Amino acid sequence: MMNWDDLRYFLALVDCGTLTGAARRLQVEHTTVARRIDALESALKLRLFDRLVRGWQLTTEGHDLVTHAREVEERWFNFERKALSTSKMEGIVRISAPPSLSTFVLAPQLKKLCASLTGVELELQAERHQVSLGKREADIALRMARPQTAGLVIKPLASVGYGLYASKTYLKKRKEEDWEFVAYEKNSATPHHQWLEDYLAQRKVMLRSNDQMVLAQCAAAGLGVTVLPHYLRQSHRELHRIEHQACPLRRKLWLVMHDDVRRSPRVRAVADGLIDLFSSAEMNDLLL
Repeated sequence: MMNWDDLRYFLALVDCGTLTGAARRLQVEHTTVARRIDALESALKLRLFDRLVRGWQLTTEGHDLVTHAREVEERWFNFERKALSTSKMEGIVRISAPPSLSTFVLAPQLKKLCASLTGVELELQAERHQVSLGKREADIALRMARPQTAGLVIKPLASVGYGLYASKTYLKKRKEEDWEFVAYEKNSATPHHQWLEDYLAQRKVMLRSNDQMVLAQCAAAGLGVTVLPHYLRQSHRELHRIEHQACPLRRKLWLVMHDDVRRSPRVRAVADGLIDLFSSAEMNDLLL
C-alpha cells in the first residue's frame, strides 16, 4: 500500500529538482528522500523520476500525477488546519521571522510570553524566505512586506525605522566626503537597499552582502558606512548612528496567520502575546 506521507517527498523533489534541495526543505538526509521516492514508485508500480547527473527529472507518468498530488496535499493541509482550530491550549506554535529580527528583537523579549503560556512550546524559525502558512510550515509569520495570498489574516504589528551607521572610530578618521560603504547585493528591491544605492551615488562600495547582520558586523569593524534597522544598534557597541544624514524610511512589520489556524486557542494566545509585546513603549524605542 502507498504511504500518503511519501507524497510530500514527491512534491518537494518536484519543486526543488534535486535530492539535496528537497532534503533541505524537509529537514532530512538526501538518502531519506531517495528512499521515500523509491518506496512510492514501488507502491504505484510507476517510474516517477529519471535519475540524471544534473538532477532528478520527472517522467511523463510522474508529470501527469503532479496536479493530483498537489490536490491531495492541499486537502491534507486543510484537514490539519481544521483540526488545529479545535485543539486544546497545549502543543507547539511555530513562529517564522527574518533572522536579524528573530535574533535581536524577538529572542531577548520572549521570556515573559513563554512563561505565560503553560503547555505551549514556541518554535522560532529564523528564515529569509517566506514560508507557506497554508502548508503549515509555520503557524505565525512576521513579515516586512504585506502578503497578497488569499486566505490569510494580516495585521500591522509595528513600524521599523532605519538609519545610517558606522563605527565611531571610522567616523572620527574620515570626512563625510571620504566615506566608503558596505552595501546590500545589487538589484535588491527592498526599500532601504534602494535608498542606500541612491544615497551613495558613485562613491566607493567596499563590500556587498545579502545579510544585514554581516553588514552590521562590517560597519562595526570599521569597513564603512551602511544603512541598518535601528534595532541592530544593540548588536555592536561600536556602531554609531549618523544623525545628521537620517534615512527617512520606515517599514511596516506584519503579523500573518492562515484564517483556519487563527482559531486555534494556542496560536491565538501566542498571536495576542506578540501583539502586546510589539505595542509596548520599550519595543517602540527599540524599533524606532
